[in-house]
Amino acid sequence: MAIKLYSTLSRKKELFETIEPGKVRMYVCGVTVYNKAHIGHAMFALVFDILRRYLTYRGYEVRQVINFTDVDDKIINRANQMGMDPFVLAQNYITEFQAQIAALNILPATVNPRATQEMPQIIRMIEGLIEKGYAYPASNGDVYFRVNKDEDYGRLSGRKLEDMQSGSRIEIEEAKESPLDFALWKAAKAGEPFWESPWSQGRPGWHIECSAMNLSHLGEQIDIHGGGNDLIFPHHENEIAQSESYTGKSFARYWVHNGMLQFGGEKMSKSLGNLVTIEEFLTKHDGDVLRMMVLNSGYRNPLTYTDEVVEQTERALDRLKSALRPALPGAKGLGEEGRQALARQGEASKASFIEAMDDDLNTSGGLAALFELVRAINQARADGATEAELAAGQALLRELGAVFGLRLITDEGKPQAAAPFIELLIEIRAEMRKQKLWAMSDLIRNRLTELGVTLEDSKEGTGWRYQE
Repeated sequence: MAIKLYSTLSRKKELFETIEPGKVRMYVCGVTVYNKAHIGHAMFALVFDILRRYLTYRGYEVRQVINFTDVDDKIINRANQMGMDPFVLAQNYITEFQAQIAALNILPATVNPRATQEMPQIIRMIEGLIEKGYAYPASNGDVYFRVNKDEDYGRLSGRKLEDMQSGSRIEIEEAKESPLDFALWKAAKAGEPFWESPWSQGRPGWHIECSAMNLSHLGEQIDIHGGGNDLIFPHHENEIAQSESYTGKSFARYWVHNGMLQFGGEKMSKSLGNLVTIEEFLTKHDGDVLRMMVLNSGYRNPLTYTDEVVEQTERALDRLKSALRPALPGAKGLGEEGRQALARQGEASKASFIEAMDDDLNTSGGLAALFELVRAINQARADGATEAELAAGQALLRELGAVFGLRLITDEGKPQAAAPFIELLIEIRAEMRKQKLWAMSDLIRNRLTELGVTLEDSKEGTGWRYQE
C-alpha cells in the first residue's frame, strides 16, 4: 500500500510522491524562544518526529529542517523585562528546549537554522520581491508585501481576499498601501537590535524568515511543510505568497498541520496562562507518556490534557511494556502449533501497523496493531512460552515501538537489591495459598503492590515486576 498524507492545501488525502525519488525535504516551523517551552510545543515536535521516523522506516532519506525564531517583539520585550540581552535570552531558551526534546526522544533535526543567522538570504529575498513588484519600501523604513498582487492569496486557509478587505481598517498613519499588506522588514525602534539593510536599520518580519530558511537549506521546492494548525493563517499563507512570488514555482507539495493541545477545553498558550511546561511534565512522567497521548489522539485532532487522560495513558503504556517481561519461572514451552500462532500474529500485526500508518499517519490504528501483538505475547507467556519463544515477538514490538519513538523502558536497570526478599515473600505467599490462608496471602500481595511490585499468578507459578 502506498503512503497517503492529508494536505491542508487540497483538503484531502493525497498519494505521497516526492520531488526527488527516495528523498524527503521537510520544513517544520519551530518555536519563538522567549519563555519556557510547554507541552503544546512538544506536540508539534513529537508529531513531526513520528512522521520523520515512519518515512525513514519506509525507506526514505529525510532531510528535516526546524527553525528557531530568535529575534522577535516577544523576545525583545521579555529581555527588557528581565534586564537581559535578547540574544542571550534566546540562546538560553534554545539550549533548554533542545535538552527537553532530547529527553522526549525526539530526533535532532538535520538543521536548526535561526533567523539571526539568515540575514543575507532574507535581504536578498526582499530585494527580489521588490524588483518583481510584489513588495515596496514604505516611508517609515518598513518593507511590505503587496497582498493584492498575489492572485492566489488565501487558498491555503480558504479565505477570500475581498472578504478580508471588507473587514479591515486602515490606521490614520499607516504606511501600508493596503491594510492587508504584511511586513517583510521592520525598521528598528530605539533600543532594539537591528541589522543594516538598503531600507533601514531593522530586522525581518516573522513570515519572511521561514521562506528564506527554506530556500537556504532545502531549495526552491520542498515535499512537506509542517507546523501547528494555528499557523495556517497568516504565517503559512504568507509564506506561500512570498516564496512562490519570488521563485515563480510551486512551494510545498504537502501542507501538514497538527492539532492543538488543549487544557480544559482551551488551547494551551502563554497568553492564557494555562501552561504545563515540558520541564514540569518530565519531572512527574516518563517522556513516553506524552508521546503515547499524541499517538492515541491522531495528529490532526486536538489533544485534551487532563490528569485523567495522563493516568489512562500511563496504564496503556504499562500494557505495552507488559509484553516485554521475561518468561514465567518453569516455563515448559508452547509446542510447534503455539509457536506458529505467535509468529502469524507477529506478521499480521506488522502488516496492520503499516496499513494504518500508510493511511495519513493513523497512529491510533498503528497502536491498535501493537496491542494485538501484546495480547498474543502475553497469552503465549501465560501458556508457558520460553524466553526463546517470546524473543521474536518482543523484538518486533520494540521495532515497531521505535518507529513511534517509544523507548519502552522496562525493569532493566532498576535496583535489584530487593529481588531476593521479594522472591522469599512469593514463596511464603505460595505456601499460605496451599494452606488456604487467603487473608495473609492477599496481605502480602497488597503490601508489595503498595511498594511498587506487581505479582502475576499463572499456572506456571508467580512472577513479579516493578510497576512502571
